Amino acid sequence: MTKLRLLFLVLLFCPPPAAAQNDHVRIAEENAPAVVAVNVVKKDGSTFTGTGFVVTPDGLIATSRHVSADALYINITFNNGAVSGEAVGVAAAGNVDLSLLKISARNLPYVTLGDSDTVLPGQTITVIGNPRRLQNTISSGLISQVRKKADGVIWHQISAPISPSSSGSPVFDEHGRVISVAFASYKGEGNQNLNFAVPSNYLSELAQAAGYALPSPGEEPRTAGADGNPFISHIKKSWEILKRLVQDL
Repeated sequence: MTKLRLLFLVLLFCPPPAAAQNDHVRIAEENAPAVVAVNVVKKDGSTFTGTGFVVTPDGLIATSRHVSADALYINITFNNGAVSGEAVGVAAAGNVDLSLLKISARNLPYVTLGDSDTVLPGQTITVIGNPRRLQNTISSGLISQVRKKADGVIWHQISAPISPSSSGSPVFDEHGRVISVAFASYKGEGNQNLNFAVPSNYLSELAQAAGYALPSPGEEPRTAGADGNPFISHIKKSWEILKRLVQDL
């Protein structure tokens, strides 16, 4: 029984990893490598940086349409400092601020899309972006409201801070799935965290229309499951220790 008491002390004083207690940390760790800076040289000679995120391992990247509009040349900077070759625009939505870029690549880290039709006001979100070119900045907030415009287009109003160069930032739900793409803010004195994002189902539709296959809305993230959950991993390890202790009794 001494060994069982020892196991109890291990479980008591060695709690699950902090990531299991903090969704924002877990989401950032799992998805930051797939969030990129989109570097644009415009046709008028000006330069612009936005945010994007990889949606397929072979280099399909989502961003805001206004980020890539009127581009003469685009490339991508990853969070490890690697810079891609030229990124080519392959699709742009007409009704919402979304576009798709393609680079030549293999085995890239990528995000998983969620079903934006299930999004509700008040739910927690995590945003990863590049505000003022500060790459992989993590912010958090809520879905403040789901807005329907007069033309029927849906926007997500979000409270997470959004700054210049954050256009195209992925907005994650608590499961680490992208549910919308940040694209605009209300500016002006007295306006605080009045920001807007395009629901992810518009991105799925854009990719499908362009002939690209993305993970289905609502599909489990590739990192999810027992082995990807820090709390469950902790329990599994503790169970293995218990089995070995019992066998030795």
